[in-house]
Amino acid sequence: MAKSEGEGNDLARSAAETTLALNPIVGLRGEDLAAAGFNLMRSMAGRPDLLAKQWMGFASAFADIVLQRSELAPDPKDRRFADPGWGENIAAKGAMQAWHAWAKAVNETVEQLDLPDRDAARARLVSSIFVDAMAPSNNPMLNPAALRKLYETKGASALSGLQNLVEDVVKNGGLPASVDRSKFAVGGNLATTPGAVVFRNEVIELIHYTATTPEVRRTPLVIVPPQINKYYAVDLAPSKSMVRFLLSQGFQPFCISWRNPTAKQRDWTLQTYVEALDEAVEASREITGADAVNMMGSCSGGITLSSYAGWLAAKGEGEKIGALILAVCVLDTEAQTESDMAALVTPETVIAAKRMSEMRGVLDGQELAKMFAWMRPNDLIWNYWVNNYLLGEAPPAFDVLFWNADTTRLPAGLHHDFLDLIFTNPFVNPGAMSIGGHAIDMTKVRRETYVIAGTTDHITPWKAVYGTARLFGPETTFILSNSGHLQSLLNPPGNPKAWYVKGKAGAADPEAWLETGEKKAGSWWEDWAAFLGERSGETIPAPKAQGSKAHPVIGPAPGTYVFEP
Repeated sequence: MAKSEGEGNDLARSAAETTLALNPIVGLRGEDLAAAGFNLMRSMAGRPDLLAKQWMGFASAFADIVLQRSELAPDPKDRRFADPGWGENIAAKGAMQAWHAWAKAVNETVEQLDLPDRDAARARLVSSIFVDAMAPSNNPMLNPAALRKLYETKGASALSGLQNLVEDVVKNGGLPASVDRSKFAVGGNLATTPGAVVFRNEVIELIHYTATTPEVRRTPLVIVPPQINKYYAVDLAPSKSMVRFLLSQGFQPFCISWRNPTAKQRDWTLQTYVEALDEAVEASREITGADAVNMMGSCSGGITLSSYAGWLAAKGEGEKIGALILAVCVLDTEAQTESDMAALVTPETVIAAKRMSEMRGVLDGQELAKMFAWMRPNDLIWNYWVNNYLLGEAPPAFDVLFWNADTTRLPAGLHHDFLDLIFTNPFVNPGAMSIGGHAIDMTKVRRETYVIAGTTDHITPWKAVYGTARLFGPETTFILSNSGHLQSLLNPPGNPKAWYVKGKAGAADPEAWLETGEKKAGSWWEDWAAFLGERSGETIPAPKAQGSKAHPVIGPAPGTYVFEP
């Protein structure tokens, strides 16, 4: 697929940095926000001295704004105020400066309340949601770009914006649409790499891709995607398809496509997924004739893969796996305390989340997307509010955002197991989790491991992902890629802005690792290919067809499970 028109759009790039994957599975309840807001107001009321100080500071700043002698200016990186009208229009400039002065007063008040860590994190979350909502860029009567568009189109932009609003209320649960879905089709211009489904059970389809080189490495790579999104993040447009890159390097990639569960599959647990994964590995080994397979898992797929590796080790079958590749995956839940989600995770919220999915049978990905949007409202709500409604424009046509909107569900059983990981932290605490009667002890998983993180990843912060690398020992290769959650992975060669840091996970402190790591220009994919090449066995003639007699072709890629609504 050619580069889409919206691909260079700042709006799309911003949203793509905060894609869903395994987002907060605890849930953002209205009562939690209300309680946090009430606690914040009560704390403020208990500090009249602090409120008076901040109010006086705001009053002084406001006076300077009214007299047009204020030098307040937005951050140059803040795209909300990039339009020249914010500096040229007196009314718009005054509104922008007043909002910045007020926001500064609110934020400083919250920071100086000296709340306990968890209460402080919740207070920051609540206040940031409120402050961002009040930005003048969201106001159609103050936004100079919206006013100019209204004048230039003789009111047509307002009519288009109203039509977009009505459509979003009807079709998108009231949130602004983030992508023009009409421009993409799975199997049409996405997930187009030739291949075939060679194995299917109730949980998965296994796709075996068609070789593009005369010879291939014998040891295949089995890709384990997250369960909360569909698999084709690894096979988007041909120019950024990880699968096509692997094929071009002479590897044999297989990819799992998870089934989208309904309430009928409410009892599927982590054990269900681990056992289904084992069937896929056996099929891959039989088809290729390899003794072992290399495996890659990202985000929740990495959690599932790690559980599988621990399960195999407990059974004495660890040799089925050659090398492990884990991307944007946090296994040590205590290492993620600095993330936004930490403020929402309490025993009470976990219990409430379990009850909700138990009642419905599934946790719906669309609900997760809505909740996460309010965790990142500037990127995932207000950007589109302005674009879709104030400017009356269609949302961008961007393949990453289409994939992000193509969410799936988690069965209640798996959701509960993921929630339990938060408090049991079983990958750090041997024996805290059992799968099929086998106690998981990651110290018994002795596989060469390659771990990737993103510098600006808000979902799985890189320092927490570094903790994953440390779990597999000091010889683990750790890669820090210069982007966010998904964009750090969709990093094909050729991007002049791409860079990464590489090093062994020997340092106990991630900052110490960063100081000694080797910074390299370009895509980490090429380094990864070298890593895989040394661990993928001998070179053999490429197979003439997919599958085998024992595992014949069931149907063409991308399969059928990817289309299940």
